[in-house]
Amino acid sequence: MFKIKIAKNAGFCFGVKRAVDLVETTAKKKSGTVCTLGPVIHNPQEVERLAKQGIKILSDPKEIKNGYLILRTHGIPFELREKLEKNKLINVIDATCPFVKRAQNIVKVLSSNEKYKGATIVLVGERVHPEVVALVSYCRGRCIIIENTREAKMFKGSGDLHIVSQTTQNPKSFASIVNVLRERHNLEVHNTICEATINRQKSAEALAKDVDLMIVIGGRNSGNTTRLAQICSAKTRTYHVETVTDLKDKWFKNVESIGLTAGASTPDWIRNEIETMVKKIGLKNQKKI
Repeated sequence: MFKIKIAKNAGFCFGVKRAVDLVETTAKKKSGTVCTLGPVIHNPQEVERLAKQGIKILSDPKEIKNGYLILRTHGIPFELREKLEKNKLINVIDATCPFVKRAQNIVKVLSSNEKYKGATIVLVGERVHPEVVALVSYCRGRCIIIENTREAKMFKGSGDLHIVSQTTQNPKSFASIVNVLRERHNLEVHNTICEATINRQKSAEALAKDVDLMIVIGGRNSGNTTRLAQICSAKTRTYHVETVTDLKDKWFKNVESIGLTAGASTPDWIRNEIETMVKKIGLKNQKKI
């Protein structure tokens, strides 16, 4: 019998929902230009939906002349934020995820406190991800980025280390990197992975163990969705999709159970569309048998 199972924790997290609500509320209540510097969340389809409500997505800070600027969930570099907030023609609305802000504050305190003078801050995360780019900007001392255990093994620094994580990292990968660094360094761990990320990854992994096939739904530019796909792939056959057009009938042949999960930036309307299409494909395959 063909079955579809949904992960217990899937879709919008608190920080993303808060950001989308802020964008929509601002677009409805404020007159003048409303824009974001880069996509407010990492889901192209949801960003496109917001754009249809009049939200402008700008890539260059110089394009922002006046109006309302909504800061993306991932945060923006410290110096840029200060500059924008000093501009009296721009009304800055902060949609930075509270968990990301917590990580930023930890980095800022660690790098400015005399108690930790001389220590190196190690950021575990994706080097080019906007959250990590912003986190680095809050550091006033020595700061390096490590993405994986290979880079951790290559690290030749000396002195004490303070380890901080990108909020959407895989806890197991984070722990592996910490263990490698601990072999050669004195370190203090500041686990800034958010609880929503941990719960989403745990429920996705548990479901992947129990089904023939996993569909992970979310933007291909979404780091947390990519990690969900990696986690599920280790347990069962897994496909990462953005929209219904990515689904292939051949994936579902001889499949009895399918698991669905979604990244933190994936709205319910996309997940519902994909669930409906998966049901149609499953029923069609059953009739052929």
